[in-house]
Amino acid sequence: MDTRDVVFIALFAAIVAGLAVFPPITLPVVGVPVTAQSLGVMLAGGILGAVRGGLALVLFLVLVAIGLPLLAGGRGGFGVFLGPSGGFLLGWIVAASAIGFLTERFWNHLNFVVALTICLAGGVVLLYAIGVPWVAAVAEIPIGAALTGSLPFIPGDLLKSLVAAGVIVVVKRSYPIISPRTQPQKLS
Repeated sequence: MDTRDVVFIALFAAIVAGLAVFPPITLPVVGVPVTAQSLGVMLAGGILGAVRGGLALVLFLVLVAIGLPLLAGGRGGFGVFLGPSGGFLLGWIVAASAIGFLTERFWNHLNFVVALTICLAGGVVLLYAIGVPWVAAVAEIPIGAALTGSLPFIPGDLLKSLVAAGVIVVVKRSYPIISPRTQPQKLS
């Protein structure tokens, strides 16, 4: 890993933090806020790739865990990982890595539709597969109730996926940072 990689990782951790400026909307049923920060997760994976995208989210969440108020609404500290949104927060690392892996894998065929499909698969489906069971466990409710309570988040997540896909394709064309995943590769 070189200086360029470290700079990109720190930059995308800062972008996720900066997206906290948009005020969160907390839905009363599940207690998990709708934030713009999951857009940053999709962008980190889709622009930086699996390793750097995942590490950007690790860095961001370490900063949150030590108490920096980087989450929407000024939240921070280790306690946020123990609440209903904890599964989604930890899922950000997995989602960014998965989006990055798929982006690398389909790089040569990456267009808006492919990027959108990747963002939906990693940033919505996979993230919900991690976050919803966590909500159910923490809130002590059936998983079906947690899933039903999460449905109002879908329109916002679709919109964030559309924006992320557009940005990923523009960055690929103008300043590509990642390369196709055809064989195991080292960071450049």
